[in-house]
Amino acid sequence: VQLQASGGGSVQAGGSLRLSCLASGRTLDDYTMAWFRQAPGKEREIVAAISWSSSSTYYGGSVRGRFTISRDNAKNMLYLQMDRLNAEDTAVYYCAARPRAVVAAPDVYNYWGQGTLVTVSS
Repeated sequence: VQLQASGGGSVQAGGSLRLSCLASGRTLDDYTMAWFRQAPGKEREIVAAISWSSSSTYYGGSVRGRFTISRDNAKNMLYLQMDRLNAEDTAVYYCAARPRAVVAAPDVYNYWGQGTLVTVSS
């Protein structure tokens, strides 16, 4: 499975960005997909995750209510709508996939994209 993230860029605080992740190489039936982020000097952390059917989602505490994860299985696409961005959201954002359950820990995700940089200026 190859994952390719896109949509990062520079935005002012309070603005919005939409990240996309294209999955290719195989179908992701029953795969959870997720967004993680890593800021300089910090550990990689979960941003949001979504089950195959979209019936189950998980959001990290700092983004809950501001970010929305979604997926389009017919297009093999994962999305992250980020609203009301602030400087603490500055990081490299990665998409990832794992079979079955929605889990927050990054070390159980099998497939990773290359990352896309989001920079929020205050």
